[in-house]
Amino acid sequence: MKRPKPIKGIRKFVTRKPLIDEAVHETTSGGIIWRRNPQNNELELLLIQDAKNRWTIPKGHVEPGEEPKATAKREITEETGLQEMKMMSWLGKVNFRYRRNHTLVLMTMHIYLVQALGDTHKLKGEDWLNDMRWLPTNEAIDKIAYEDIGKLILIGLKRIRDAKL
Repeated sequence: MKRPKPIKGIRKFVTRKPLIDEAVHETTSGGIIWRRNPQNNELELLLIQDAKNRWTIPKGHVEPGEEPKATAKREITEETGLQEMKMMSWLGKVNFRYRRNHTLVLMTMHIYLVQALGDTHKLKGEDWLNDMRWLPTNEAIDKIAYEDIGKLILIGLKRIRDAKL
């Protein structure tokens, strides 16, 4: 029996990822940080650029016994060096999942609206960050890597506008 000729572009063997051994739930918390630019009074948002060059907000894992709001404040201070802030309100949560080797990670991220106070120019990012910037709101929305966080940014901006801050 004659074998058919291979079709160009189709692989003979399909490699598959290893099976998932377990699923874990993890909780993170972070903040959409805003200020009024001291020079022009324009609203700006603070974004960080992670090790994979994605623009996002400061966030991190909730420690055992820690409330998400406290986590957001701690992570903002650790990742940006921002010392003075007002934790305004909870904006919502984002649920997503990703694969870490043989583990399916089910992630819940709590996001708060945070007003930067004091000297907002004295920022010091952690070593793993590629960049950190205050950006005009439109530019920040364009740069944010995650659509769900972008939607919560819009909710936060509406709350700022409605409160006439």
